[in-house]
Amino acid sequence: MISQIRPRDLQAWLQAQPAGSTPVVLDVREAHELQIAHVQAQGFTLLTIPMGMVPLRLSELDPAQAIACLCHHGGRSMQVAGFLESRGFAKVANIAGGIHAWATELDSSIPTY
Repeated sequence: MISQIRPRDLQAWLQAQPAGSTPVVLDVREAHELQIAHVQAQGFTLLTIPMGMVPLRLSELDPAQAIACLCHHGGRSMQVAGFLESRGFAKVANIAGGIHAWATELDSSIPTY
C-alpha cells in the first residue's frame, strides 16, 4: 500500500528514513507547470521527471531509496507511485494534494494554479 503524505507531514516522513540516505521528492509535473510553481529541496533530493517519461528514465531512480511523488493535486503522482511500487521500489509515497497543498500548507509564496 502506498503511503499518502500531506505536505505538512513530509518533514516527519523524511526524518523517519534511515540515517545516511537522502530521500527523493520526484516531481512528475510537466515543464510548463514547473515554471509556474516549484519547491526548493530541503532535506531531500529534488528530481523532476514528467510522468510520461518515468518509464524511460526509470534507471535514474534507486529502488532502495525512499521516493515521495509530487504533482499538481496528487493524481498523477499517485499513478507514478503505483508504477514504481509495481517495479519493485520498496519505499514509495504520494504527496497528497500535490503542489497546491504544498503552497497552502507549507509555503504560501508558491503560486497556485
